[in-house]
Amino acid sequence: MFQTTRYLKFGDCDPSGIAYFPSYLDHLVGVLEEFFATAGVPWPTLIQERRIGVPTVKLDLTFSKPGFHGDRLDFAVRLKRIGTSSMDLEHEVSANGALLWRADHRIVATSHDTHRACPWPDDIRSAFMPYLETQDA
Repeated sequence: MFQTTRYLKFGDCDPSGIAYFPSYLDHLVGVLEEFFATAGVPWPTLIQERRIGVPTVKLDLTFSKPGFHGDRLDFAVRLKRIGTSSMDLEHEVSANGALLWRADHRIVATSHDTHRACPWPDDIRSAFMPYLETQDA
């Protein structure tokens, strides 16, 4: 599992101080970029040099409680599956020990040259293997 923290800023919230849900997605992209960098796969190298993108093809969010301006958001990212070209992630976002929202997320490796799915290169797959959560039998 990968964990990191973000804070809800004034610009992330509506006039009542409650998190504006699209701002959560902005944070989610930043967390995903940080996760890749921590695994040794920084996006500038992936995108500019290797010409591989990681677009989202599925994102299912469930909101449990509102977040408020100033909240510390604790992100937990679990890698559930690595396919030939896809990766399934589970995100849980909490503040003050309470779950705010969770998401099931699928990204796909794509070639910037063909704009089609491409297999994860072996070194990238290997970089993520330590994060892959195993299923108990």
